[in-house]
Amino acid sequence: MRRHVGKAVEPHEARPITNLTIRLEEVSDTYMSDPHSFQENPSSDLTTSHQSERSPHQSVPPLEMVETAFLASTASLIYFINFYFPLGPLLRIFFAIPVAIVHLRWNARAGWMAAGVSGLLLAVLMGPIPSLLYVMPYGVMGVLLGAAWRRRSPWIVSVALGTLLGAIGFFFRFWLMSIWSGRDLWVYLIVEVTELAEWIFDKLGLLLQPSMLVIQVLALALVLVSNLVYLFVVHLVAWLLLDRLGNPIPRPPRWVQVLMDYE
Repeated sequence: MRRHVGKAVEPHEARPITNLTIRLEEVSDTYMSDPHSFQENPSSDLTTSHQSERSPHQSVPPLEMVETAFLASTASLIYFINFYFPLGPLLRIFFAIPVAIVHLRWNARAGWMAAGVSGLLLAVLMGPIPSLLYVMPYGVMGVLLGAAWRRRSPWIVSVALGTLLGAIGFFFRFWLMSIWSGRDLWVYLIVEVTELAEWIFDKLGLLLQPSMLVIQVLALALVLVSNLVYLFVVHLVAWLLLDRLGNPIPRPPRWVQVLMDYE
């Protein structure tokens, strides 16, 4: 005849049973003291106990992960196509919008994750330099715009912050490309701006040679104006697009609505 030898129970294995026994005794005492409240919500104590013992590190919802991955790959694909098959400024408008949508629909963590995943995908497909040129400024700009739209900030705030970030990204691009190519690309920009300043002075009938300070200020102004126009167009496209997707951004100024004939 075989004998079944019982396995000794370790202290950490017996703890859940002890906790359950204590909770059952507490529920029994609650029922004995006030049976009516227990009948109205019999599982409240057990549910509260289960939620209090739940780990503080909650998992990411599956839908958030899927949308983040999908929109990050969409942003990477748009940048990839525009890099090898440039279509002018058309696709450039959408560089930051997918990341901004992730931030707008979910939270800051999802937005930064989308920007980081886009950078990693581009690093695999195109190399580290194009990846950095996307992340700064377009990935960071997507997070910035998503945060501004989520806070319902007016257009003047989001456009101004985006313009400043775009200007910083422009100089970052010049600095990185100068290191990569071994040439000072800022000199080429100064030459072009000098020719533009001479043409303006000639049309105005000014027999003056523009100074270096004037040329530097004009170059900076051109960078800011180009980024201002770009951010304004991005806001227009996001306003018209996200309204139809059910995630509207803040309303534009009244004159823009009248100009676009959009209510």
